[in-house]
Amino acid sequence: MQALLLEQQDGQTQAQLRDISPDALPEGEVTVEVDWSGINYKDALAITGKGKIIRQFPMVPGIDFAGRVLHSSDPRFHHGQSVILTGWGVGETHWGGLAEQARVKADWLVAMPEGLDSRKAMVIGTAGFTAMLCVMALEDGGITPQSGEILVTGAGGGVGSTAVALLHALGYKVCALSGRSATHPMLQQLGADTIIGREALNGDCRPLEKQRWAGAIDTVGDKVLANLLTQIHYGGVVTACGLAGGVNLPTTVMPFILRNVRLQGIDSVSVPVARRVEVWRRLIKNLPATYYQLATREVALADAAEAARQLLANNVTGRTLVKIR
Repeated sequence: MQALLLEQQDGQTQAQLRDISPDALPEGEVTVEVDWSGINYKDALAITGKGKIIRQFPMVPGIDFAGRVLHSSDPRFHHGQSVILTGWGVGETHWGGLAEQARVKADWLVAMPEGLDSRKAMVIGTAGFTAMLCVMALEDGGITPQSGEILVTGAGGGVGSTAVALLHALGYKVCALSGRSATHPMLQQLGADTIIGREALNGDCRPLEKQRWAGAIDTVGDKVLANLLTQIHYGGVVTACGLAGGVNLPTTVMPFILRNVRLQGIDSVSVPVARRVEVWRRLIKNLPATYYQLATREVALADAAEAARQLLANNVTGRTLVKIR
């Protein structure tokens, strides 16, 4: 089988397409023939070695994949069944989806829901899964389309673009923040009502600003998150799921204690199975058919490492699929 294998030499991460034996796969109850995977921000950091994502080498990256069961010792899954995996440390501490086969724990898999296939599932991928978790958190916080405009930061990326599509489909008015003008046509097609540049929220912030947004989905962090918090309506909700702009949060308690703003962290790695099933159900129901064409590009497994470098160079719009076979 072929796999993108990460190894470390002289402290540097090396990514090479290698032929390896399936016997080298880690332990798990289910072996999957991988059809599609993707390049997420975390994958890009791992492949390039620019983030301390991988601590044990060799490692096969790829935090999500979809394919068909080759072998299962767990009665919940059978040969030929289509399955999806996102999260659980796969591609970080356990060999992941950028290979022709993967062996994983049965508890990590979700049976392919009706209405999806492997390619569509990876068009959505971890990015879309995370975006739906963010939208559901806004709903859980009482934010409705009638509450007002929703800001989506990093809107040109996988999470952001999917969030724009979902919010628009659900009737929300959406403001998309993107630092690249090249993403604007796609964001407009996905449903963004207005688009602003990152510079609008990238300066030093005051404790409070004029209230502008009912809620926000933030993939950037740092000053962008700090600034948008100061502009959220009373009782608004902000979901934080990314750190593309940095891990710091230079803010004050003012938005929280004077405007009753809620900051909700979003983790997609360890979501319980029942919640995962509900997230996939909502994605199938709420994503428009046009989304699958607008926010996607494909690369071969041999080109996955270069795709990771391009993503970190901010040259990628939307979701990058990796066609394994």
